[in-house]
Order: sequence, then C-alpha cells, then structure tokens
Amino acid sequence: MSTDAAVESSVRSNRTAPKHAAKIRGDHDLNPEMGPPSTLREAAVLVPLVDRPEELTVIFTQRTATLSAHAGQISFPGGRMEPEDGTPEETALRETAEEIGLERGRIEIVGRLDTYVTRTGFRVTPVVGVVTPPFILTPDPTEVAEVFEVPLSFILDPSNPQRHSREFLGKPRWFYAFPYPQRYIWGATAGMLVNLRDVLGAAARETGEGAG
Repeated sequence: MSTDAAVESSVRSNRTAPKHAAKIRGDHDLNPEMGPPSTLREAAVLVPLVDRPEELTVIFTQRTATLSAHAGQISFPGGRMEPEDGTPEETALRETAEEIGLERGRIEIVGRLDTYVTRTGFRVTPVVGVVTPPFILTPDPTEVAEVFEVPLSFILDPSNPQRHSREFLGKPRWFYAFPYPQRYIWGATAGMLVNLRDVLGAAARETGEGAG
C-alpha cells in the first residue's frame, strides 16, 4: 500500500490523529536566532480534512486584501481564543463557523497537532477535524476572499515542503512553503502542514505495522 493510501485508510477507518502534543513548533524552527516572542496570546485553528469519496482534501481560506494583519495570505480558519470558549477546540469550531459558515455538526474533532508559536505573538493550537460532505460554505466577506480545497496527496508529496527565504529586518528569514497552482501556502500554515505530514506519516506506518 502506498503512503498516501495508508494515510487515507488510517484517517477514514480509525480516525487516526495526533494526541494532545507537547512539542512547541514555530517560525523560529528554521530561524533559531529569532527566538519565540516573550509574550504570547492564545489562538486556535481548524485543520479541516474533508472525507471526499475520491480522496481526502484540506480546506484553506484566502484572507481578504483589506485585513490589517496577514492580508491576502492563505490560512486555516481560526483566530484568538475568547474567555467563553473554554478549549482550543471550541475556539476552532466557533471561528470556523464565523469565517466560512461550516457547521460544527459536519466536523468530527480527532486530535491536535503541536502548538505553533508565531513571530507575531500567538501561541496557536491546531485542531484536526474530519469534515463529512455535503456542506455549504458561506464565507464572511470581510475576512475571507476565497475558500478552496487542496488534495491531501499534494501535501504528502515527497517534493513538499520547500524551504524558501525572504529578507526580514535586513536578514534572510527561512520558512516552509507549499507552492500550489495559482496559490502560495507558506509561513505558519505551511509549518503546521509539515507537522501534519509527520503525524499522518507516523500513523500510516503504525497502521501498516499493526496489519502485519
């Protein structure tokens, strides 16, 4: 069985996903000299895996060009935690409903990825959810310019991720990137996808070993 097929089988049959991970990842992974910010605000995002008959896909949003932060960038639905949320899962589900109109009844939460710290001062908990079609999305036009899906097989492609760099404060800043036709997934979102690759690959290997 190929790695892609093993991953899809693992997610579909066992709803395999990471446990509550303790590792801290972040923008500083590829830039150790930067270090994480000293003050962090809590946030959460949903990593939505859509269980389509032909293959699993991942939902992404493209932020509007008018937003004050990360305008035009590709991201997962999510945002900062509010006191009434209680858990990162509640934050991720609430923000997903607000941003793209995806009903929480279509989402089965299956785990978390590693915490991700951004240089902009957020400690983000990526929450993994399996989304069952059919569903209708109603993006918030003030925040979301577009919603689109990318095959999970693209994320798992051995040629991904790529390491790119840009100048930041006079020095090169390295980051992960997943260039997709007419899309450029990079930064924190790409960093979380690297973690997703690691976790799903490990789950597929464990499933394969168990089957033997």
